[in-house]
Amino acid sequence: MNEITYIAWKLPEEFTELFLVPMSDLHKGNPFFSEKHLNRTTEYIASKPNVRYVLNGDMLEAATKTSKSNVFAQTEAPGKQAAWVKKHFAPISKQCLGLTSGNHENAIYDTVGVDLCGEIADALDRPYRPEGMLLKISFGGGNERHATAPYVFWTYMTHGWGGARTPGAKAKKVEDQSHYVTADLHIMSHDHVVNVAPTVELQADRRTYPVYDEYEDEKEWQSGTVRAKRVMLVKSNAYLKWGGYAQRLGFPPSDLTSPLIVFLTPKSPMWSMFPERPKQAIKVIV
Repeated sequence: MNEITYIAWKLPEEFTELFLVPMSDLHKGNPFFSEKHLNRTTEYIASKPNVRYVLNGDMLEAATKTSKSNVFAQTEAPGKQAAWVKKHFAPISKQCLGLTSGNHENAIYDTVGVDLCGEIADALDRPYRPEGMLLKISFGGGNERHATAPYVFWTYMTHGWGGARTPGAKAKKVEDQSHYVTADLHIMSHDHVVNVAPTVELQADRRTYPVYDEYEDEKEWQSGTVRAKRVMLVKSNAYLKWGGYAQRLGFPPSDLTSPLIVFLTPKSPMWSMFPERPKQAIKVIV
């Protein structure tokens, strides 16, 4: 694979806010897949022009003989699972910002060399990077008091790893991820649980200003400001009801409710709901 690059999206200037739905862990083909909950999410996405979504892996059950899930319990073969996902998301394909691959699809790739997530991305004509994706999302206007300057939000997503069981251990993984890539928002999936944990980074402003002594003589050095920047850490849900290997191995039930990430600008109707007044903000509704 090539070294990491980022995908830049320039969305409409008339947007004053953007809603992002992180979708993952459909596990289509698993007998406990909840099509009802998935339909609710995709119907919501289709209903609003300023909603976008990402697909963050494990869209398919794609069980193999070495999987924890039962290869013989799948409701259909992995190829048919992928065909169903392509058809389901085709009507809202233009609202997808990108796709990654999950451990279930990777098992098929490792076994027979077929990248089913790549095929889904090709069918939807959307950006794809199996390991993880960095997104630059720009929209609106009026940033830094420039009429045509958009607001910019950086997002990094990857499917996730490991078999953590407690909420704290699951949340720790997306916190670890945030140390590797600088972004305003980090999304991780895999653990079938919704978790939102804001953290704060101190960042130096690149602009500097003269320093004067008591006699108003300019010193040899200058001074700059340091500001606190909020970084949002989000774990996404699954569309898988409890049963099968999750029940057998003692994993908790999946969270079937999608988190809703809101990118806010000062022009957003929602801006007045919050007491703080940063230049832009990310909120998560769970």
